[in-house]
Amino acid sequence: MSYKETLFFIAKCLTISHETANYVIVKNAVEKETVDWDSVVKVSTEHYVFPALYCNLKRKELLSHLPKDLVEYMQHIATLNKDRNLQIKEQALEINKLLKTRGILPVFLKGTGFLLQGFYENIAERMIGDIDFIVSEKDYENAITVLKKNGYGNKAHKLDNVKLGKHYPRLIHKEKIAAVEVHFRILKEPYDEVFNYEFVKNHTVELPENIRILNYDHQVLHTVFNKQANDLGYWYKTISLRNCYDLFLLSKKTNTLSAIKSVSKHFDILNAFLASCHFVFNHSTSITFDKNRKTNTYIHRQLELLDTPKKMKKNRQLWDIYFNSKTRFKKLKLAFTNKDVRTHLFNLMFKR
Repeated sequence: MSYKETLFFIAKCLTISHETANYVIVKNAVEKETVDWDSVVKVSTEHYVFPALYCNLKRKELLSHLPKDLVEYMQHIATLNKDRNLQIKEQALEINKLLKTRGILPVFLKGTGFLLQGFYENIAERMIGDIDFIVSEKDYENAITVLKKNGYGNKAHKLDNVKLGKHYPRLIHKEKIAAVEVHFRILKEPYDEVFNYEFVKNHTVELPENIRILNYDHQVLHTVFNKQANDLGYWYKTISLRNCYDLFLLSKKTNTLSAIKSVSKHFDILNAFLASCHFVFNHSTSITFDKNRKTNTYIHRQLELLDTPKKMKKNRQLWDIYFNSKTRFKKLKLAFTNKDVRTHLFNLMFKR
């Protein structure tokens, strides 16, 4: 199996609990033993969907057709991820309680938000890195102070108090499993102009224990913006199965096209991701998007790059040069008005 064949096979596996046509295709491939499982393990691990792959195959009773040692390995990884997620959930609840007692209401984002709302049928499915949340501008510095007074910390840096990017540098607690990222923006500039704390604050969902998360439409927007804008997916033309899987499950809860139309800008960037996910999941019946010339061109380019890894690498390198140059220029401009940025750049120049 080529990388592209493996990618699309995994994508079908992730939807077999909901898409009958994909279930039939996967079942036939598994029963006929035409699957290169070494390749599937490698690619699904790279895309952070290995536990989700296992959970879907288990739900549809297909594990009996897999090599025994592979099933045992899958079970082991899924168990480890389940245990980690339970600890992350407990840690997030502790953070919420800690901040709430100081009058600060965090809105949990991305995987942590999904975890807290019980979004996945099996808590082992989603692989989660950090605990992400956003607070109001007036509570931002206080939230960081509260966490630092309760065992969280980071390596001091000149730019800690300069609002570059989306969040404060990762905070780590030596007795907790996950790092914490306190956001002052949901998205990078300029996309935060249309999707920000002010936009979401009056439409959050309140869970038990006064936990706040984004509503389904805003989770769609964050999932798509995070891949396409924050991670530069629109320009790289890469496919991320974890992001796609999140969107696929969200498409069972809300209309994806209506969700992206709720913001005033960047429709083409957002719609391209919906179109890509629709295609990747073998024309999923629930992911709605606006099919047009731009989406066809986008998917065609994605497939071209998947077929030619050298072109994909070169494409990424060129966009990296462009966006890194923009970041450096932004820091140079900021250095004229901010002493900490000036000192930071000076130290970099002379490797201090």
